[in-house]
Amino acid sequence: MTIKLYNTAKREVETFVPRDPKNVGMYVCGPTVYDTAHIGNARPAVIFDVLARLLRAEYGADHVTYVRNITDVEDKIIDRAAERGISIEELTTETTAQYHADMAALGVGLPDREPKATEHIQGMIDMIQTLIEKGHAYEAEGHVLFDVPSMPDYGKLSGRNRDEMIEGARVEVAPYKKDPADFVLWKPSPGDMHGWASPWGKGRPGWHIECSVMSKAELGEAFDIHGGGRDLIFPHHENEVAQSCCANDDKTFARYWVHNGFLTVDGKKMSKSLGNFFTVRDVLDKSTRLEGCAGEIYRFVLLNTDYRKPLNWTEDGVLNAENSLDTIYTALKSLEGIEADTSQVADGIIHHLSNDMDTPFAIKELIAIAKEANKASDDDEKARLKGLLFSGGNLLGLAQQSLDDWFKGSKNSVGGADGLSGEDIDNLIVERVDAKKNKNFARADEIRDSLKDQGIILEDSPQGTTWKRA
Repeated sequence: MTIKLYNTAKREVETFVPRDPKNVGMYVCGPTVYDTAHIGNARPAVIFDVLARLLRAEYGADHVTYVRNITDVEDKIIDRAAERGISIEELTTETTAQYHADMAALGVGLPDREPKATEHIQGMIDMIQTLIEKGHAYEAEGHVLFDVPSMPDYGKLSGRNRDEMIEGARVEVAPYKKDPADFVLWKPSPGDMHGWASPWGKGRPGWHIECSVMSKAELGEAFDIHGGGRDLIFPHHENEVAQSCCANDDKTFARYWVHNGFLTVDGKKMSKSLGNFFTVRDVLDKSTRLEGCAGEIYRFVLLNTDYRKPLNWTEDGVLNAENSLDTIYTALKSLEGIEADTSQVADGIIHHLSNDMDTPFAIKELIAIAKEANKASDDDEKARLKGLLFSGGNLLGLAQQSLDDWFKGSKNSVGGADGLSGEDIDNLIVERVDAKKNKNFARADEIRDSLKDQGIILEDSPQGTTWKRA
């Protein structure tokens, strides 16, 4: 297949040509682990999980290295740990574990490598020293700053002019700066504040230098794809370009820059003050589905809008996702017992995913296959379609749940005191069958209606009665 991606640096869709097809490298900015991930944080994790799956399908899993970092050095982390009265290590360990659990619930696999900023402090000090030696950085009042005017093409990634850089960005105004656009590479840590020894005194790195160093350590000075949310284009990614291109011998750095769009809730920016701020854990806990099923529904929502466009999170969108997945799982249920060959992926799904990750249309293709499978009568055709459902689902990270979990799995209907167990429901179905045999239709209807009120739908067929969650 020919993969095409929108390259932010070129402002156009380009054919992806890796530096080395046997060593494809992708670096994506990961979480800053001071708090649990919100649904906006989940969007890039899901999007780049799909891109990693696509790259592995094309070049082979052994030839793709997907790196997603953990930022565990940042002022928000220091502040939050102090606020909670716990150590920084305790906070970052706890938050990283929660991030992994939340992303796993969304079907997001771990990257091939996951460096932590704290593991690369010496590399950051070394790169900063190199920038000073090359005339691209200077020390001032315990800080080390990047000298923006020393790089004539600074701003080439974002396309911002100088006024936009200063006025529209999170630029700290400080008297020790030579130029208002200069940004911090190293900052002092006074007193007992968390920090490391350096040639410029005890301190801690600036945010931008972390990714420049971690990407170099894991993938080399130049690699194929750098990804993240579009909110990172400026200043974070712009500053990464500046640091890496000025410090490294290879000035290429990342060849393709891929960015996903923003996420809103009911058409508004997420905000705690508006009451529309949701963490991944919030939405998972809110769902009556088992966690894996709920996570797949939310994954569907995140993939059902063009990744470069704004995504509006709504309850209708969640309901549509659940109904669409129901169509897919219903088809798979009808194909139980059929052997499937998953070595082939539907041409339509490949076409859309390789065309700048058009996941909404790839999903439409998957649903179309499911509908076709529901009508199929020939066993060979059923086997072919089942294989296409599984192979396409694997690329998208959908249709990954067991049929039992999908149709019967509910926090309120599986075991325990919160609701009926599967055994309870099966026993009521047997009682209903007996009631109908004895012409006690009132009792049969009573059982059906009672189960319906509890979110359990009975489906009668010549083969017997089955049930699923409403």
